[in-house]
Amino acid sequence: MLLDIKQFSLAIKQIAEEKGISEQRIIDTIDAAIASAYKKDYGKKGQIIRAKLDPLSGRILVWQVKYAVEGVDDEGYITGFVIKRDDEIPFIRSSEDDESGDLKIKFNPEKHILIEEAKKINPDLKPGDELTLALEEKADFGRIAAQTAKQVVVQRLREAERESIADEYRKMTGSLVSGAVQRREGRAVYLDIGRTLGLLPFLEQSLLDDYSVGRRFRVLILSIDETPKGPMIILSRSHPRLLEKLFELEVPEISAGSVLVKGVSREAGFRSKIAVASKESHVDPIGSLVGQKGIRVQTVINELSGEKIDIIEWSDDPAKFIANALSPAKVLDVKILSQDKKYALIEVAEDQFSLAIGKRGQNVRLAAKLVGWKIDVRSPKEEMKAEEIENQESKNELQPQEN
Repeated sequence: MLLDIKQFSLAIKQIAEEKGISEQRIIDTIDAAIASAYKKDYGKKGQIIRAKLDPLSGRILVWQVKYAVEGVDDEGYITGFVIKRDDEIPFIRSSEDDESGDLKIKFNPEKHILIEEAKKINPDLKPGDELTLALEEKADFGRIAAQTAKQVVVQRLREAERESIADEYRKMTGSLVSGAVQRREGRAVYLDIGRTLGLLPFLEQSLLDDYSVGRRFRVLILSIDETPKGPMIILSRSHPRLLEKLFELEVPEISAGSVLVKGVSREAGFRSKIAVASKESHVDPIGSLVGQKGIRVQTVINELSGEKIDIIEWSDDPAKFIANALSPAKVLDVKILSQDKKYALIEVAEDQFSLAIGKRGQNVRLAAKLVGWKIDVRSPKEEMKAEEIENQESKNELQPQEN
């Protein structure tokens, strides 16, 4: 079988560029397809046939593989050293009484050869080694064999393309990509993100977003999940890192490293808090994120469909950081009740109490997530003292938990 190498090479190169896979992977796929077609028309049941394209001569070489084995017992099972291979399945396990757990494999003369016979062809062979036997070249294949070869090529190229796509996006995990809504299935949304579709599950969506077909969004590549249909790119619009990445795009100071994002807490579709610090004394971290006339933060808010964002100045002083985190409420005093348990009592003015707590406790909840402390907000009118709160906490810890 002769092949026009020039035309073949051009075709391989074109397919590799279109599919984003290596040329060698395509050649290996074609080799497997030729072997499959050869076996369909000229092979025998149980034979292991392989093929290889010779890039110098344009000739396709075909050969049969047999595994050298030590011997065969009276029941026709292989004895001695056995290597379990994919093409040996199905195999028969030893009986339950046999504690060795050895595999029992039927001897097949089409895929096995006794070591004595194998050494006559190649004296260097050992049990478990492969013996290759050249087969007669064939130029004509039947319709069924050709169809089989085509199916092998299509299937393997599809698998290779999926693996290539998965590898590409796996390296981008945690990064932003832009995608357009292609369709919805139930509450799940599928976005076209370039080479493939990404899945935006319901739990990773923002309640403020309108996922109409054709709408474009920036999404975070959350993970690559393996499914029966191949790798699936999981996207997110609710992850806190999405907010951080959006500010990286809009704020050059973050990309340059002069402003650091120290933490993010977020309840997607409602409110977010982001803590920032400056590595340079002349750079205002909050002003950098806000931008001139608020254009930078407004761009991020628009991308998040109107989600409210609080920009907090980070501090290594827990009391100061907690006070900043409760923004926009103004804090009168911060009492550190337990440094080890990270528990603090916050005192705010009466008119700032509801603002500090937030709607359904959202503001204080986000502040607690941001600083990593348990925060208890009190107003001056409340008579409970810090010591009483600490004593009450101790009592609660000592009380047995109800089942």
